[in-house]
Amino acid sequence: MPANPARLAALATAALLTLPAAAQQTQTLLATPTTVAWGFYSAKATPALTVHSGDTVTIQTLSTCGSPDRLKSLGIAASDIPPYVEDIYKNYPASEKGPGGHILTGPIAITDAEPGDVLEVRIQKINIDVPWACNGFSPGRGFLPNDFPYSRTRIIPLDREKMIGHFAPGIDIPLHPFFGSMGIAPPESAGKYNSAPPWMHAGNIDNKEMVAGTTLYIPVNAKGALFEAGDGHAGQGNGEVDITALETQLTGTFQFIVHKDQHLLWPRGETPTAYIAMGFDEDLKTATEMAVRNMITFLSEEIPDQIPGHPPLTRDDAYALISTACDVDITQLVDTKSGVHVLCPKNLFVRSSNRH
Repeated sequence: MPANPARLAALATAALLTLPAAAQQTQTLLATPTTVAWGFYSAKATPALTVHSGDTVTIQTLSTCGSPDRLKSLGIAASDIPPYVEDIYKNYPASEKGPGGHILTGPIAITDAEPGDVLEVRIQKINIDVPWACNGFSPGRGFLPNDFPYSRTRIIPLDREKMIGHFAPGIDIPLHPFFGSMGIAPPESAGKYNSAPPWMHAGNIDNKEMVAGTTLYIPVNAKGALFEAGDGHAGQGNGEVDITALETQLTGTFQFIVHKDQHLLWPRGETPTAYIAMGFDEDLKTATEMAVRNMITFLSEEIPDQIPGHPPLTRDDAYALISTACDVDITQLVDTKSGVHVLCPKNLFVRSSNRH
């Protein structure tokens, strides 16, 4: 039976409570030329850090806005560019770059993780590290490449105290930082997998719901799972139509929990208020079908165990519930594979004592 994220969370919490405090470690992984993977996820990548299930890691990441020289050409002050950015651009081996363009911090190996397990990633905290974000498009890219057959990049100043981005006079964007790319190694047969398209390993899901306080569940494909994160966004609109969001530099704190003898075919998410099922494919319709079917499976087979006495749903009823009470949203349209996610509100599932 596929994994139940809510049940997994409850079991994981119970398991963690039985561990001595000293057994749960907190570590930091800084972004350096030897701790980043430039443009790929891979089952054969050398871990930058090794931890155990239950451990927490604070991860420093780069943006997708480019080198220090490019940032300065866009008007960003040298003092607002962290020094490790130049170090990585100068000293990361050119032969190791690609096939994608994201600079991802990691991988982190979780020693307990084996193929067939589920890795729970609790996103505990996200900090914006710089007072700027960039947004840009270029020829042949984005959702409307024929309408905009040229390049343009703009810098959006960020007010990190008020948590708004000054897009233009009279237009301020609320900031909701999240990592566009959070993923693990794909199956070994995929080789050095491009960082751009999301897949069963999660990766570049660009899901703006995955802010601090939410959880991502990913099926493990390789020993150690090999988690990487990057592509920081200060905010994004669903669709991400011009191919970028409010691209910026983030530091995130993640707790990793391995679940044994569980089965999950595609990544799932959970927020304090909703369950999330995902679908990814080159064809938007197929991605939508995947996301809806994944939510049907969740609702019909995995109704959260923490709701005492809640009756199971038939597949027919799950299909109807999605149509009447859940949201089917386009995550993004520009990462080779489109992303769609279904959000199902938790408050639909009242406890038995509250049902009429």
